Amino acid sequence: MSHRYEVLILTVPEVTQDESKQLETDLDALVVAEKGSVLSFERWGKYKLTYPIRHNDYGVYFLIRFESSKALTKQIDELFRIRLNNFVVRHVVTALEGTSLEYQRPKSLEEAPESRDMDSFLRKNKMQGLLSSVDRRDVADADFDLE
Repeated sequence: MSHRYEVLILTVPEVTQDESKQLETDLDALVVAEKGSVLSFERWGKYKLTYPIRHNDYGVYFLIRFESSKALTKQIDELFRIRLNNFVVRHVVTALEGTSLEYQRPKSLEEAPESRDMDSFLRKNKMQGLLSSVDRRDVADADFDLE
C-alpha cells in the first residue's frame, strides 16, 4: 500500500548546485526502486538558524514530497545519515495522512527585504518606545571604569 510522505532537509549553507542535483537524483532513485513516485522537490532557500548546527549559523532547506511504502523511510534515513552526511545537516520524514498540503513558508534570505536597521525593526514590531526609556546622553556621558 502506498503512503504519502514529506522530507524536510536542512543542508549546509554552501551546498552547491551539483550537491542539490545529487540529493534530488539519489532520493528519486530510492523512491522509484521501491515502486513509489516523487510528487515535488522544492528548494526553499537559505535561512538563518535559531542556533548553530555543526558550526553553521545558516542553512538551506529542501522540501520533498513522495508516495511510497512504509519501508522506504528507514532507507531514506540511511541515505541522509550515511551517504549524504557531508552536506545534509538535519532531516525529518513525516507521514502526510490527513494533513494539509499547503504551506505558508517564510521568506528566505534571498527573498527578504534588505532593511535590517534597529529603528525599522522596532517600528514594524510596534516597539518604538522600547529603547527610549534609556536616555542616550546618559549612556554617552557615563564614566565607565574598565580597570
